[in-house]
Amino acid sequence: MDFVNALENAATSFGLEFSTCQIEAFRLYQELLLSWNEKVNLTAITKPEEVAVKHIIDSLACYNESVFFDGATIVDVGTGAGFPGLPLKIFRPELKVTLLDSLNKRLVFLQEVVDRLGLKDIKIVHSRAEDAGRKKGGREQYNVAVSRAVARLNVLAEYCLPFVCPGGYFVALKGAQYRDEITEAKNAVTVLGGQVQEVKPIVLPGISDSRAIIYISKVSSTPALYPRRPGTVEKNPL
Repeated sequence: MDFVNALENAATSFGLEFSTCQIEAFRLYQELLLSWNEKVNLTAITKPEEVAVKHIIDSLACYNESVFFDGATIVDVGTGAGFPGLPLKIFRPELKVTLLDSLNKRLVFLQEVVDRLGLKDIKIVHSRAEDAGRKKGGREQYNVAVSRAVARLNVLAEYCLPFVCPGGYFVALKGAQYRDEITEAKNAVTVLGGQVQEVKPIVLPGISDSRAIIYISKVSSTPALYPRRPGTVEKNPL
């Protein structure tokens, strides 16, 4: 099955609807991903049907209209090959998206995708989360911080919550161990000014493994101590 058919079938199964322009944007994104993947390690997922489901549909599983409202500012922390930030931007062009990653080679790829797709209101930032989350232009400046496949939740919370303004959300896309991770991250989430609002289990088309989207609201400002310097977060999680 080719990518477009796989994406259309998966979208229908998952309850999503794409325009012709969106389908073409996703097709070009997939084409660029596989082309660049031959020279830069972007993804181990390369079969068309798997890219459609495990990257595109999985990224969009976190979409919630009340969280990702029109005009919302979004930061994708540790975006890698652009997931979930780029699929969200293609799906809802009104979002103002920042793609943050510490590896410049990935960002060169992302810039080509943005240019080739003609995406507007999207920024690409080369930085570690621990550094960007302390700077004036990033700290508590976003309605939503979103992240996928970066770290366990207790570590990820310290990367992401400092970016979120009070009243906003940190949205984590997690795999089978999400229940254990929520328990493990309880202290970190509280200390950093967050509160778990919703845990939404998801089932991707044709995939039986357990996944969930965790929506954490920002109920108070993150203390000035956080995020701690690079390396500390992973070695000594809250």
